[in-house]
Amino acid sequence: MMSLSQILYNEILPPGAMWSMVIARHRRVRLTALDARANVSALAYRADQPLDRLNVPDTLKALHTAKITRGHVLMSDMGHALLSVVEDSLGWHDPLGGHSHPEHIVKRYGTHSYQDFRNDAYRNAHDNFLVELGKHGLGLADIVANVNFFSKVVVDDSGRMQFEEGHCMSLATVMLRADVRTLLVLANCPHPLDPDPAYPQARVRVEILEGEAPGADDFCRNFRPECARALELTERLFI
Repeated sequence: MMSLSQILYNEILPPGAMWSMVIARHRRVRLTALDARANVSALAYRADQPLDRLNVPDTLKALHTAKITRGHVLMSDMGHALLSVVEDSLGWHDPLGGHSHPEHIVKRYGTHSYQDFRNDAYRNAHDNFLVELGKHGLGLADIVANVNFFSKVVVDDSGRMQFEEGHCMSLATVMLRADVRTLLVLANCPHPLDPDPAYPQARVRVEILEGEAPGADDFCRNFRPECARALELTERLFI
């Protein structure tokens, strides 16, 4: 565990908030659910070449998994490692459920517009992604399949996706390592499959910490051969 002196950045995202930042290579990003029922939809891009972006289907196929947890490497279209999950208190984060859209929010929670409710408006991840991507010269065509941190979705025998209520408790954490200079985009918005009729009021802390390059004994590197290959391919970019 890293000491408090190594925390370079600290911000709390209120419900419905959006966030993005370019993370230097090898630095860590720690997300903490300050309240139960948090869901953080996330996108990732190689900041120096944003066409090289998160590819969730390839990541899941390479890792033989339908969840994201410690040891997993989030891979790009070109097989590079963008982010590695180096710590995880939950053991399951959702890569299947997608992200919320305006129509979903209105249907599930009703209309709470900014004009009427200001900062208490009900926001959605899709619009939040568009706002944050625009700050980095990206747009609608750059929204790809995302990961939902703090949420769990399982698939039953009939192929239906089931959202597991109560999965995220207060103070759940996940720590990511940036394996390239990574543009990370976050939306603290409801999971589209969350059946609770109340708009979630979970705050999420975002911290950026110093970090070191992964060595030969790195847990993620040794989790699966596919993780090692992705990290080795990525390290070639910096020779």
